[in-house]
Amino acid sequence: MRITPAVVAAERDRVRERERVVTLLNDTRAALETQFDTEVDRVTVDRYRAAVDEVFADGDRAVNVAALARLLRDLDVSDDYPGFVVDELLGRELAGTIAGEQPLRMLGEATFHYADVRIHGEPDEAAGVDDLDAALAAGFQTRLPGWEWRESPSPFGVDPDAV
Repeated sequence: MRITPAVVAAERDRVRERERVVTLLNDTRAALETQFDTEVDRVTVDRYRAAVDEVFADGDRAVNVAALARLLRDLDVSDDYPGFVVDELLGRELAGTIAGEQPLRMLGEATFHYADVRIHGEPDEAAGVDDLDAALAAGFQTRLPGWEWRESPSPFGVDPDAV
């Protein structure tokens, strides 16, 4: 696989247009709401696309997101199960890369598995396509605002002037 700036731009366009990711993202948020007894804002298609643009504007992150997305899109393994570990590994890494720095990275990786059990690929798709959608949903749902705990500064920050 060869990654060039044109390939990264084309991958951004593909990711931007995957509206089924927004549905999965919001379904995942709804399930997490129930699981953790909280409320989480829904994400619109426009907000998702703006977040995709933000991720791909960071060239260092964009090249990695593009490469991981392309690998997952094309990944197919005979009888699927031997490839299960590979597509899970790539999906988790993609979700974390999109989500951002810690602790969001770890949350994106964990949420990947939560989203992944909610989606199944079409019979004519490569095995990695559903993992691609789960990774996009998990990474972007983690990255985007809407969680109450992210709306205010952490109470654990230490003021450097307080020393």
